[in-house]
Amino acid sequence: MGLTVSAPGPADPSRPAVRFLDRTTPPHIATLVLVTGLPALATSIFLPSLEHMAEEFGTSYAVMQLAVSGFLLANAVLQLAVGPLADRFGRRPLLLGSLVVFVIATVGTILARDAGTFLAFRMLQAACAANVVLARAMVRDMVPEGEAASMIGYVTMGMALVPMVGPMVGGALDQAFGWRASFVVLLAAGLLVLALVAADGGETSRTQGRGFREQARHYPALLRSRRFWAYSLCATLASGAFYALLGGAAYVAGRLFGLSPLWTGIALGAPALGYALGNFLSGRFAARVGIDRMALLGCLVATAGLGLSLLVTLSGHAGPLAFFGLVTTLGLGNGLALPSAMAGSISVRPDLAGTASGLSAALMTAGGAALSVAAAMVLDGAISPWPLQALMVACVAGGALSLLMLRGAR
Repeated sequence: MGLTVSAPGPADPSRPAVRFLDRTTPPHIATLVLVTGLPALATSIFLPSLEHMAEEFGTSYAVMQLAVSGFLLANAVLQLAVGPLADRFGRRPLLLGSLVVFVIATVGTILARDAGTFLAFRMLQAACAANVVLARAMVRDMVPEGEAASMIGYVTMGMALVPMVGPMVGGALDQAFGWRASFVVLLAAGLLVLALVAADGGETSRTQGRGFREQARHYPALLRSRRFWAYSLCATLASGAFYALLGGAAYVAGRLFGLSPLWTGIALGAPALGYALGNFLSGRFAARVGIDRMALLGCLVATAGLGLSLLVTLSGHAGPLAFFGLVTTLGLGNGLALPSAMAGSISVRPDLAGTASGLSAALMTAGGAALSVAAAMVLDGAISPWPLQALMVACVAGGALSLLMLRGAR
């Protein structure tokens, strides 16, 4: 028999108990935490190794950086497709299938001997992006709407915590064993999560949702909404500054500042510290301050901090402490802005909340992919980090300006 665990919130006699490692009940919250943590680990663990990977494969940093931007682009496409597929075929089969593809693709990245082969398998690794969408859908299936936000907060803990430690672990592994060690860890993590999902939790979907056609018919109504664009652009540009950092940080840390992979990984954890604090403050004060002002405040905090970092560099005092220390303000600003901007984008049309969520998330991820590529392009051959800093400042300032569309909009 499995271990019986109650879901968060008051007891509901109509809701089946959750028993760990029991396929006749919904999945345990610990399983869902690991399910959502895997994509975050796949995104961040190898970042300190990009310079070494480019050297081994005999290619440029800009080409190797496609391991970030291409992964994000594939992620964006999947976010549009996973929802309707999960409604039609169920959450569990799709989750198991995505994990199998991830495991096979990870083996391919470990065995790859040239950049083209590696990048092809890296794109297939994006199958794990389905995990986050499916975990949230499972939560909505399992608990009433009033409890869903709270439970999703617990479930997505892995997404918040992994970026803090993932690059540090990856940097240490690279320094000790080489960059492929990070992908061996990803393979082990993928096999663990696959085994856990196979053993724990049954299908949670009980209804037939919207298909592709029905969902796509609602896109014009959202795309004509100024409020939707205001919130979505704010979220896309604010988070895009972070994706630009992901695309260029390894170049800045390794080639410009001479940091080891271990210290590069530690430096890449700086924004996550600010993001955790920003999320805490957002949870405490967003309802009181209002989502519009909270989103604007977050963008302004990030603009001020990154602007100061740019001025320090332009004054001739560039260094890893000033660069990565002030990058914490980007995490803080995003922690303040993104929850409000994302909540705003799905509240424009409450009857289309699901469609708006998928479309807004896809815009964020596609924008992140584009900005990650842009970061690699502006840094190609650079001898100073100022091009990356200028790009990040432009992004967060643009996020603040996009909120001007809210004036007079419905």
